[in-house]
Amino acid sequence: MKVLVINCGSSSLKYQLVDMENENVMAKGLVERIGIAGSILVHQPGDKDKVNIEEPIPNHIKAIQMVLDALVNPDHGVVASLKEISAAGHRVAHGGGRFSDSVLVTADVMKGIEECVELAPLHNPANIAGIEACAQLMPGLPQVAVFDTAFHSTIPEHAFLYGLPYEAYEKYHVRRYGFHGTSHKYIAQQAARMMGDHMTNLRIISCHLGNGASVCAIKYGKSIENSMGFTPLEGLVMGTRCGDIDPAIITYLMRKKGMSEEQMSDYLNKESGVLGISGISSDFRDIENAAAEGNERAQLALDVYVHKVRSYIGSYAASMGGVDAIVFTAGLGENSGMIRDKICNGLEYLGTRIDPERNNIRGVAREISVDISKVKIFTIPTNEELIIAMDTKRICAPLVM
Repeated sequence: MKVLVINCGSSSLKYQLVDMENENVMAKGLVERIGIAGSILVHQPGDKDKVNIEEPIPNHIKAIQMVLDALVNPDHGVVASLKEISAAGHRVAHGGGRFSDSVLVTADVMKGIEECVELAPLHNPANIAGIEACAQLMPGLPQVAVFDTAFHSTIPEHAFLYGLPYEAYEKYHVRRYGFHGTSHKYIAQQAARMMGDHMTNLRIISCHLGNGASVCAIKYGKSIENSMGFTPLEGLVMGTRCGDIDPAIITYLMRKKGMSEEQMSDYLNKESGVLGISGISSDFRDIENAAAEGNERAQLALDVYVHKVRSYIGSYAASMGGVDAIVFTAGLGENSGMIRDKICNGLEYLGTRIDPERNNIRGVAREISVDISKVKIFTIPTNEELIIAMDTKRICAPLVM
């Protein structure tokens, strides 16, 4: 059984074609800078050399079309026909209160995902586009939606409720849902394995730091807090999202700027974050380069970002009554030793000590704390795709046998 996994982020798309007989990755790739100048598809067929395909990629539909073309390309493809693919699994950001587990995609499920678009305006539309593109190009293919919110169903009521009249929760389901659940779950499992233990015995703070970013408190195998909330807008300052702000700012700016509700949503979701602070880019690589050249606003954007991540780590250590491991993952967390160093240097009161030499790595799983560090620090490449593939197989295997 071959499963195609599509994982759409706000400005990126990761994919894998997995042979579930042995969980072998037949091909994988990454589309970067969607909707940004310099977009590229990096496709790797098996153990062969990577293929770089550079062309404008204005949206996720174009990105998925390029992925499917790469998989069947005579030179660097891995299947002769898309018919060899048995099922597709899709990461879906927000399932609201309706979806607490992965599900087979049906018309009714699609309606439910669409109803959650207002809760995740940067992600659910991209997820829907991926599902629809696969349905159009591979008619009749079973598809599974795997929800980011599922892992966080264990967050206790006192942690997911907001200080609003209770009817907002009862009637309108306003609560903290949490996101990046598949990533946080995978990272906790891998960190525990590297520590020679099981995550049910550990208190882990998982930092998923990419263009979209969240921090998760995982106490004895269960998510008890996540920095994202009712939507993926809450929490850390991100690539284009503002993160935590005083809610009165919204009505204040709407009056001052004469902004509509839709304009304000775009302002908070697409024009803010490190892009808004730096005025340069939503891509941290661009900002790091500009800061290194002396750009003060770029440096300020990095300083704000580091401060927020460090603040959440401290808060979650308090919530769990301590911490055994801190883990960095996703594009920025896996690849920026500078960001990891700045975050950890300031957490010594927790018992952390980062090793500069060990921290000088990109994209590999490794402990980066010194041997005597009370709290272990790791960088672990996330593999949301494997979790999605496993759920897709579980649900679709009876349908394709």
